[in-house]
Amino acid sequence: QVQLVESGGGLVQAGGALRLSCAASGSISWITAMGWYRQAPGKQRDLVAALTNGGATVYADSVKGRFTVSRDISQNTLYLQMNSLKPEDTAVYSCRADLGDYGTSWGQGTQVTVSS
Repeated sequence: QVQLVESGGGLVQAGGALRLSCAASGSISWITAMGWYRQAPGKQRDLVAALTNGGATVYADSVKGRFTVSRDISQNTLYLQMNSLKPEDTAVYSCRADLGDYGTSWGQGTQVTVSS
């Protein structure tokens, strides 16, 4: 099993920045990719950004040029640097790890609120 713990959420004004962290523990070697998802009230959970073990990245169109996903392998931590935040970025952000044949793991989520 892989356990994921997010941190770094909070309240920020529009135009500000936050950095989210997702610390992984357990069977780290099972991880093939990691990503950030978000869910706003009344909406479905959507992919924000993902990063494979090979270094490939994918971003939602709405965050391209503003958000950057990265991973510190030595610290088993995934990051999401969020710049130029907008009120529409307000959501619960969750970290996900793809574990190949072993399925997926999710963190508990962290709230990001952007005030206008």
